[in-house]
Amino acid sequence: MKNQNTRRMTLFALFLAIEIMLFCTPFGFLQIGPLAITLMHVPVIAASILLGVKEGMALGLVFGLCSMIKATMAPGITSFVFSPFVTIGGISGNWSSLLIALVPRVLIGYVPGALYDVFRKKGMNSSLAAGIAAGMATPLHTALVLGGIWVFFGEPYAAVLGSAKNLLMGLFATTVLTNSLPETAVAAVAMAALVKAIRLPAARTARA
Repeated sequence: MKNQNTRRMTLFALFLAIEIMLFCTPFGFLQIGPLAITLMHVPVIAASILLGVKEGMALGLVFGLCSMIKATMAPGITSFVFSPFVTIGGISGNWSSLLIALVPRVLIGYVPGALYDVFRKKGMNSSLAAGIAAGMATPLHTALVLGGIWVFFGEPYAAVLGSAKNLLMGLFATTVLTNSLPETAVAAVAMAALVKAIRLPAARTARA
């Protein structure tokens, strides 16, 4: 049991280190042509599936805090939606910014692990279960972020982009197609490969 706990702690520390490395380097947000694709969700999903939802949610909180720090320290024209400490063009972030920055990221640490457990209990192969769970969790994360922006900052968000609020849905749909789909593919493939390559800790296997 002691060896298993040590292994779990080691894996969590590894995923945490990867998350911080991604935050501190350009690898966290890859610019491919006009697309900005984040990889920050991958260690969170990995922790959720390989270790459990508590570990996933803890790493998701780190993801959210990193997002808020990035928006605060290197603000862009829409950073007020992720940080209560940013004012852009007279538009300030507030408590809603914390909800958008943190809640979807904590949930992306819960959902894939919970889905993985359900799929495994139904007898699904572990790699396939991990890939599908990751593939379902990633667009949900995107939808929660965009939904939060729409609910709490729809008009000011559209204003700083020089658009009308009723046109935001089209912009969000483009974001899903250009950003979320590649992120989903990366997460699904990475999780299927990781679960196949890394033997799950005994405690995690017992829950699954």
